[in-house]
Amino acid sequence: MTEPVLSAKNLTKRYGKVTALDNCDFELYPGEILAVIGDNGAGKSTLIKALSGAVTADEGEIYVEGKQVRFASPNDGREAGIETVYQTLAMSPALSITDNMFMGREIRKKGWMGKLLRQLDRKAMEDFARQKLSDLGLMTIQNISQPVETLSGGQRQGVAVARAAAFGSKVIILDEPTAALGVKESRRVLELIQDVKKRGIPIILISHNMPHVFELADRIHVHRLGRRLCVIDPKEYSMSDAVAFMTGAKEPDGPRAA
Repeated sequence: MTEPVLSAKNLTKRYGKVTALDNCDFELYPGEILAVIGDNGAGKSTLIKALSGAVTADEGEIYVEGKQVRFASPNDGREAGIETVYQTLAMSPALSITDNMFMGREIRKKGWMGKLLRQLDRKAMEDFARQKLSDLGLMTIQNISQPVETLSGGQRQGVAVARAAAFGSKVIILDEPTAALGVKESRRVLELIQDVKKRGIPIILISHNMPHVFELADRIHVHRLGRRLCVIDPKEYSMSDAVAFMTGAKEPDGPRAA
């Protein structure tokens, strides 16, 4: 059996009297797109934040490539190779595409100019950003020095995905990547996600858009009441089945629902 790239066992997180995660299990395997679906309040966001280091679980274990880890901050998650693109994109609109790509990871000039004067190597950063955007077919963006606020919604999402793909060496987490986009821009982002998958990076996709989930996902993790209800194969279940599991209208049964 292939070892998961990222997994969790018995994750529990409480906020006062509210239990957001209740002994939740999770597995993401190499090269796959795993969709995470669930009704509002099911605990999906808390699960993703725990897996990326944005929150620390009260109980349970997280493993990266079989080794137990403990994330105290999102930086710990990033250092372990886990990049997250949140719905808000977490970008600075007034800064350039390059500056947003490298926020917190700036490349400094070599030698004393970088160490003492802390000067940035802008050319190296721009060349890297241009290469990463080209890798994902995003060079319709002509000027990588332009402010992010001048980009369309789809282009901003593309830059955020390119940033995650550039630095997420093991896992990329995408939180509702098409939620605020129109049909054409959504299609481009879906193609981007498939491009990232072809490069061998496994993806966790959180989405309420069932057609997108069923188009992209290799497996679907159904989250309900703070825990994993089941994992289903989109080729063997319908969208209405998935929604029924999410809402509690139907219970999973048989070997098809792990």
